[in-house]
Amino acid sequence: MGAGRAVAKSAPSAPTPALPREGRAQDHGNDLAPLLQVDGVSLEYRTPERVVRATHRVSFDVHAADRFVLLGPSGCGKSTLLKAVGGFIAPVEGEIRLDGQRVTQPGPDRIVVFQEFDQLPPWKTVKQNVMFPLLASRTLGKKEAAERALHYLDKVGLAKFADVHPHQLSGGMKQRVAIARALAMQPRVLLMDEPFAALDALTRRKMQQELLELWDEVRFTLLFVTHSIEEALVVGNRVALLSPHPGRMRAEVNSHGFSLASSGGAEFQTTAQRIHDMLFEEEHAEAAV
Repeated sequence: MGAGRAVAKSAPSAPTPALPREGRAQDHGNDLAPLLQVDGVSLEYRTPERVVRATHRVSFDVHAADRFVLLGPSGCGKSTLLKAVGGFIAPVEGEIRLDGQRVTQPGPDRIVVFQEFDQLPPWKTVKQNVMFPLLASRTLGKKEAAERALHYLDKVGLAKFADVHPHQLSGGMKQRVAIARALAMQPRVLLMDEPFAALDALTRRKMQQELLELWDEVRFTLLFVTHSIEEALVVGNRVALLSPHPGRMRAEVNSHGFSLASSGGAEFQTTAQRIHDMLFEEEHAEAAV
């Protein structure tokens, strides 16, 4: 997808943290109303022993065409928060709004891409997998769904694999099919839950590049979860840092000046180290006591 095309990013500026503990992530200067608003959201889930608070009063805004990344260590509630945006979990406090309307259930305006490779029904061809949600939701008829499926398969560079089955594809190719299937629904927000975590390092880097090239062409709105600092800086134009147990907004970093090409640079590495220190300073302080 987009072979040989440079990834377009905004003019570089010094990425700096801009948020005190438990504050609201700031917008990027866009005067238009946010597309997605997460407002004071606390989330809980029940285990056999107790009720666990996953996030505590998290607030942030996402504007159209943002690539907004939720970054934090395991147990900070970032995947739980993504599920809440998807409408699968109801907040115990606060609310989530899309286009100003409260999110109360799942809907085709929010599509999730998971990290598992088995999210594609194996008995369906690649094209049928992309068509399936369009037909199941009655968004399009069969002919129109097939045309849109082929359009997005072409976008991810898999048009020539339209008639093969998932078992004939590599892990990276399966994820590209999942991305094509999600984008074919033309959601208001694309939700990605550590979609490249199970890939080897080289394939993961290639998928990051292809995702950015696709965004450069389609300009979809992305909410992306990862526990990799480097991936967050590369994929996102804004990165929200969540503290662990339960997840709170720790800071927001402006990362629009970074790309895969700059990932080995001194500024990138300095910012990555600063993020690491912010995410884990509480653990270091406790260990020092």
